[in-house]
Amino acid sequence: MEDITTLLALADKMLWVTALVAAPVLIAALAVGLAVGVVQAATSVNEQTLTFVPKLAVVALVLVLFGSSMMTLIGDFTQEIFAQIASTGQAEQVAP
Repeated sequence: MEDITTLLALADKMLWVTALVAAPVLIAALAVGLAVGVVQAATSVNEQTLTFVPKLAVVALVLVLFGSSMMTLIGDFTQEIFAQIASTGQAEQVAP
């Protein structure tokens, strides 16, 4: 029962880390897409590249600004997973 609880806690943390890493990029792309969509609707300009280029630029900017914190979150979570694996392996070796 303890293994299931640990696994569920780890899965819950995994989902939170994934949301925290993906949120800045997704929110920025959503905001730019919405702004460009409003401008396109107001001006009746329906050019496909007009939505792609600003989104690409903003996503690149967000990755430059928040990339280190994203990688820190992923690195910390990876270290925690490996520590859990090591402690599980040690517990199994001690038990008969």
